[in-house]
Amino acid sequence: MDASLKPGAGFTTTWAVITDEGLPGVSAMSLYVPRLRVPLDQWCLWTGNNWDKVRAVVGHSFRVCGRHENVYTMAANAVLRLILQNEIDPQRVGSLGLGTESSTDNAAGAVIVRGMVDRALDQLGMPRLSRQLEVPEFKHACLGGVYALKNALRYVSYDGRDHLAIVVSADVAEYERGSSGEQTQGAGAVAMLIEREPKLFTVDLLHAGSSSDYRGPDFRKPHARHFTDGYAPNTDRRSDFPVFSGKYSTYAYLDETVNAVEHMLGQLQVSAGTYYESVRGLFFHRPYHLMPVQAMAFLYVRGLARGDNRQDELQALCAEAGVPVNAVLTETVSTPDLYALMLDGGAENDPYSATSAVASTLRKRASFRELLTQKMSLGSEATKQLGNLYSAALPAWIAAGLEDGAEKKLELAHANMVAVGYGSGDAAEAIPISPCNGFEKSAARIGLTRALGGAIDLNQAQYESLHDRRELDLTYAPRSEFVIDRVGTSYESTFQDLSVEYYEYVK
Repeated sequence: MDASLKPGAGFTTTWAVITDEGLPGVSAMSLYVPRLRVPLDQWCLWTGNNWDKVRAVVGHSFRVCGRHENVYTMAANAVLRLILQNEIDPQRVGSLGLGTESSTDNAAGAVIVRGMVDRALDQLGMPRLSRQLEVPEFKHACLGGVYALKNALRYVSYDGRDHLAIVVSADVAEYERGSSGEQTQGAGAVAMLIEREPKLFTVDLLHAGSSSDYRGPDFRKPHARHFTDGYAPNTDRRSDFPVFSGKYSTYAYLDETVNAVEHMLGQLQVSAGTYYESVRGLFFHRPYHLMPVQAMAFLYVRGLARGDNRQDELQALCAEAGVPVNAVLTETVSTPDLYALMLDGGAENDPYSATSAVASTLRKRASFRELLTQKMSLGSEATKQLGNLYSAALPAWIAAGLEDGAEKKLELAHANMVAVGYGSGDAAEAIPISPCNGFEKSAARIGLTRALGGAIDLNQAQYESLHDRRELDLTYAPRSEFVIDRVGTSYESTFQDLSVEYYEYVK
């Protein structure tokens, strides 16, 4: 790596000594994705998109729900797998939290997942989950799962000290056919077992960074859109397509993520360069492959601007990008109000245009690509097969990364890592994490390869029919999973279950 680009070069800030001993965390993880898969190389042939560009920016494929599936069946599948793969005593679980933005019921939440899991445990001859079980649901776009995790960590640290907690992040990411977001679809769920004495990785909430700000129409799912003429004209079905603005959402992601990470660095009393030099794994919310890369380049340039004795490196990058150094320095200390800019008609005006230009130049350097290989490659290839999982995207990458590290026999115990979550609208969290001694045993039970197995690739007609809810020429038998058995139709004065979904577990 070029000396001028080596993370930490020229930094003099001393990192406060932080230990992960005594921290709560995650002991086990499991993943569920639907079997139906859309290969993006084939999707490009159908739609006329450039496969080389899509492969570089987005990934390789995405999963879609079958008609028997929804966010609750996926969540229940992940939770049941977690219990079975790790021999968890259901009676010891005192909290079951669901993080999602894909709910289909505005009253009940995680209790729906609990009901499914209980009946499956009955069939398998196991005890049900404890009757003394908290069942909260957390919603904030893609950040709901992180908030659910924080709640569970606090639970096992205080009033639930003698109990276990389970957090499941589950979502369905779907977009209109022909929209700019279509290739970033996906569906899946990740469940995590939370304990006071974790076996997979610790989570350091004491030094976490948080950030939030209101962004108006950044990425929203208002109910009224379903009753508005012109909404989703290419499909005649119930949908959860978001209302979004691509460029504005990208600016919001970068702005909020930077604020959360810099808050975390302040909590740790460490400079950006020193931290990036020491960290072994950088995991970001990942709606598509390139987004975390863009975020890391942006953060790196901000670190240069804020760092000690790094003006030469910053000046060289700025000169190459054709950007005045003072423009980057000014942006580094600015606090733009993105919502106000949007109200003034500036939704597509980049408030960090100078920093973004320098970050774009940085991404082209071989030395920066080496940094990505060293710090962000764990599990990266596997996640390219998943598509966008919204709230489950970050934990899925962490699971893939730890499994990857265990398989490669890397010495990761007590290594510094960070999980950066983001939810549109918007808010972000940057949380230090660290693999435990013997994490390899728990990582080996994640079973990512098994979860991705048995995929059924859809052809164009099948994908379009499934997406638009037309007649589907495809049959396959669900196995060892939950299904929507029927939907209620009663709307009488004495009993009503109109649109209530009834679920079954298929062995």
